[in-house]
Amino acid sequence: MDYDFEHAAGACHCGAVKFRVKLSDGLRNGRRCTCSYCRMRGAVAVSAKLGDLTVVEGGERLSLYQFNTNTAKHYFCSRCGIYTHHQRRSNPNEYGVNVACLEGISPFDFEEVPVTDGIRHPSDGGREAGSELVGVLKFVPARPR
Repeated sequence: MDYDFEHAAGACHCGAVKFRVKLSDGLRNGRRCTCSYCRMRGAVAVSAKLGDLTVVEGGERLSLYQFNTNTAKHYFCSRCGIYTHHQRRSNPNEYGVNVACLEGISPFDFEEVPVTDGIRHPSDGGREAGSELVGVLKFVPARPR
């Protein structure tokens, strides 16, 4: 998948929260994480610089969830519950943006999605940043019978 986005439009499921985002590297850096929260959430996230995401409607509907070190800030719609984006722990100058919220894109458009090690996060010490890849999630379409 090789999209180049100058700007993308996004929204939660119910449409109460709408945003515009400039993606740092298009969709080329899509990934999932193994931390306790992301493992349950299951979203594919792509990167945007902190100043490159603007909530254009429904900012008052966004709820914030933080845990553990309270560094990462996970935002979701208080009406429909959909995670829209989060400020990263690994790089607090970046947002991770839920691909499923971007107009015209599905997480199933990715053939492979790198999975990073959020359980043993580089910020916890003992590992260098960039050594966190633990696997690849592959999407294999069902074969017709």
